Amino acid sequence: MKRKHKTYSRPKRPFDKARIDEEAKIKEEFGLKNKREIWKADAKIKLIREKAKKLISASEDEKNAFFERLKKIGLNVNTIGDVLSLDKKDYLRRRLQTVLVQKGMATTQKSARQLITHKKVLISGNSINAPSFIVPVELENKISIKANKIKTKKSKIESEGAEE
Repeated sequence: MKRKHKTYSRPKRPFDKARIDEEAKIKEEFGLKNKREIWKADAKIKLIREKAKKLISASEDEKNAFFERLKKIGLNVNTIGDVLSLDKKDYLRRRLQTVLVQKGMATTQKSARQLITHKKVLISGNSINAPSFIVPVELENKISIKANKIKTKKSKIESEGAEE
């Protein structure tokens, strides 16, 4: 089994007041568990930017293939400049937790996170339990919430009335 490496790096200056305040706002806005999730998003964006820099001198076909891959996950990019201007907030907006709130299936970020971790959210029939799941554009309309299997008092009365 291959050894799993960290998917993020910690900040170089651990006690930078401006960075700490900014991360606290982002953590609150997106309902994140800890700042490590912000650092992971930052690392992903950094990786995407590095790939874009290598593609500057590449052919148009390679660039277009790269842009299509980014468009599939929901990042709106058409040029290398667009890719280089991406921010960690753009990436965090594509998380399942955030998409649930945007679609109105959950009222708050915290409730969306709870629904996901309790396996109440289905994407095209498959249960997803990772709030950090990046939702591709094609699956965005296939998100649903499991129906309650427990009958409520009202539905019991209605089903008894239908039997008679």
